[in-house]
Amino acid sequence: MTEELLLPDITVNGAERSLASGASVADLVSEMTGRSIASDGNATDGTRLGVAVACNAAVVPRSRWSSTLIAPGDDIEIVTAVQGG
Repeated sequence: MTEELLLPDITVNGAERSLASGASVADLVSEMTGRSIASDGNATDGTRLGVAVACNAAVVPRSRWSSTLIAPGDDIEIVTAVQGG
């Protein structure tokens, strides 16, 4: 049995949380949305996610979600698109 290492002091949408060491932005989005994310940052079921991600106040392009690893101390914002009138 292996023990999973957790990244401490991650802030997601203003709340502290822990993530598995080596987690990417795509992993976090998948966890937060409950949907599987492909390497291009799109949902594997072909539907639109309607979210954008910023890491330390810099927008992370969807095409880089899988390659952007989250580090201790990172401040992540996941913004959901909302339709209104």
